[in-house]
Amino acid sequence: MQQNESRNTIVFIVVAMAILLGYQTLVLGPAQKRREAALKAQQPAAAAQAGLPAGASAAPALLPRDAAKAADARVAVASDALAGSVRLRGARIDDLFLTGFREKVARDSPPVELLRPEGAEHAWFAEFGWLGQNLPGLPTPDTVWSVTSGDVLSPGKPVVLTYASPQGLVFTRTLAVDDKFMFTVTDTVANLGAQAVTLTPYASVQRQGLPAALKQAQNVHEGAVGFLDGQLRLLKYAAWKKKTEPVANVSTGGWLGVTDKYWLAAVIPGQAEKISGQYRVTPSRGVDIYEASYTAAARTINPGRQVSETTHFFAGAKTVRVLRGYQDALDIPRFDQAVDWGVLWFLTRPFFTALDFFFSHVGNFGVAILLMTLCVRLLLFPLAQKSYESMSRMKKLQGPMEEIKTRYKDDPTKMQQETMALYQREKINPLLGCVPILLQIPIFLAFYKVLSVTIEMRHAPFVGWIKDLSEPDPTTVLNLFGLIPWDVAATPMIGGVASLVHLGVLPLLYGFTMWLTTAMNPPAPDPMQQRIFQLMPLIFTFIMAPFAVGLLVYWTFSNVFSIFQQYIIMHRLKVDNPIDQFFARIRGAAGTVG
Repeated sequence: MQQNESRNTIVFIVVAMAILLGYQTLVLGPAQKRREAALKAQQPAAAAQAGLPAGASAAPALLPRDAAKAADARVAVASDALAGSVRLRGARIDDLFLTGFREKVARDSPPVELLRPEGAEHAWFAEFGWLGQNLPGLPTPDTVWSVTSGDVLSPGKPVVLTYASPQGLVFTRTLAVDDKFMFTVTDTVANLGAQAVTLTPYASVQRQGLPAALKQAQNVHEGAVGFLDGQLRLLKYAAWKKKTEPVANVSTGGWLGVTDKYWLAAVIPGQAEKISGQYRVTPSRGVDIYEASYTAAARTINPGRQVSETTHFFAGAKTVRVLRGYQDALDIPRFDQAVDWGVLWFLTRPFFTALDFFFSHVGNFGVAILLMTLCVRLLLFPLAQKSYESMSRMKKLQGPMEEIKTRYKDDPTKMQQETMALYQREKINPLLGCVPILLQIPIFLAFYKVLSVTIEMRHAPFVGWIKDLSEPDPTTVLNLFGLIPWDVAATPMIGGVASLVHLGVLPLLYGFTMWLTTAMNPPAPDPMQQRIFQLMPLIFTFIMAPFAVGLLVYWTFSNVFSIFQQYIIMHRLKVDNPIDQFFARIRGAAGTVG
């Protein structure tokens, strides 16, 4: 009977997994593609319903990036960290590449593109200016500015742009950039007319359409971000789009912008300035415009006088040290929270700090993860020691427990009473075995978050085939870990299935260590539970395979530490364990051969 139950349990689990995988591949995947196609087809109609001018709902043909860039005169931007240009029409910062970061690990991969001109797909840019009621002649996004000083915007070499309105207002914009990712935009307005005017400065970051790589980041915030009125403001794209009215926040100082997984574009007012920050979504030109902007206090400029407004604009990688450097130097509140530390920030932030500390000394984030794992296990050592001792004593009592089961098989209540009495005599607490696992869960989630959100892990190599700790193990058992020259993922009709069974070296090593730790634990009292626990290492091997390889490095080394700690305890208590049994079989086989 027990054999039939075990067989049925295994068949049930295998069939259930096959149904889930088949449903995901054959039903959910195609359904998701159909929804995306329908949503794309509905965008023009949604734009028309939003009250756009006639014809605006039909999206114009988008230009290639280079063609959109070449449509206007520009001033080049060149620094150690940035390359691109400023569009003279509208004086927009809309063309930037991050020269210190590549799209892929390969050395010949192009640099990461950050900002893109309007007119191209996935446009992303920043603009600055002045608002005024019933004031003709103010510069608009279509106003062409003149270069009066400088030819290339670079550190220590600002560029000065000017525009003179027919109404006697002279606008001067001085653009400066440092050696990292911060622009300083200083706008000056001189009133040469005969009447006083009132102007309101503004700054804006706009993104037209959703980013192409949005779906690649599952555990990371992407969308609106900012720190206004003493609070961190976060809006994912989906929630942002659902807002029927602009989300407004009155604040003194702060910052706001639009963020990707690793990249950020944010406008930063003077920290003593009272502003009104807004997040809005506007249907236009067949796409949704996601905008984070602010307006500052209005200025009245009398004839013969002038006023100035200084805004900082961050456009670059969310490197923690760089963000904290600007946070301190410019007094920007909580600027390092542009990195999505998550609800477990009290673990993710110190974990990253420790990893960064180890990396600064060893120069390899993989080794830093090993050292961090060692520190975590040493902190948990006393509690884990008691837990493993309790489990080892439970395993040593398997004989007496089997006798109790046999004696009281027809009296479950008496069986439980005798079992608990045995635990009390031997001073065993079965619940202690669960404590290390429960403590590991938030630690696991925190490590996963750190690896997901910190750009320091992006393209960080470890050893051998591991070139990027933030990505899954690139090897697969289907081509014998690269020994067979076969690109499995690129093979038609096989690539999709292969992604479901993509088992590399690290996932298999993780699965083996998990199996060994499970084998060293006392067996479950129920035969069905025993079968389930025996299948858990296999199931979790497939579950963990798509995760970042850095996470597998942590979890595998943590398992190795557990195995070593358990083995020492079991060996001291003279408890049977699979390691001693393995070496005993080796010695027995050697003796037989001899």
